[in-house]
Amino acid sequence: MTYSIAEAAQATDLTPDTLRYYERDGLMLRPVGRSATGHRRYTDADLGWIGLLNCLRGTGMPIREVRRYAELVRQGDGNETARLDLLQAHRLQVLAQLAEVQEHLGAIDRKIGIYTSRVDALDLERAPSA
Repeated sequence: MTYSIAEAAQATDLTPDTLRYYERDGLMLRPVGRSATGHRRYTDADLGWIGLLNCLRGTGMPIREVRRYAELVRQGDGNETARLDLLQAHRLQVLAQLAEVQEHLGAIDRKIGIYTSRVDALDLERAPSA
């Protein structure tokens, strides 16, 4: 089964322009197939790879690192250590970002607690006495 660029865009939550960019910038594992009329035809394998690209980009991996990872995968077996190193380094960065976001969330939760207490106190003051 193959998919048009519009179908692939819908399936991956990307725009056709982004899919073309991924192809132009060397992020795809192999050239995207073409129909007899020259239109792009994406396979399930292409969509799976694009899903991984979305994951890597969504976690902040720079394009140059995504490109490097794609190059390593295209080279085939024998460079698994380099792939592992790249992904482990990225994982550490994601964990650091996650810790920072959790710290920020804690600050927001503390402020929410302060304002909730104030609003509750004001509501008690305004409540009619029985």
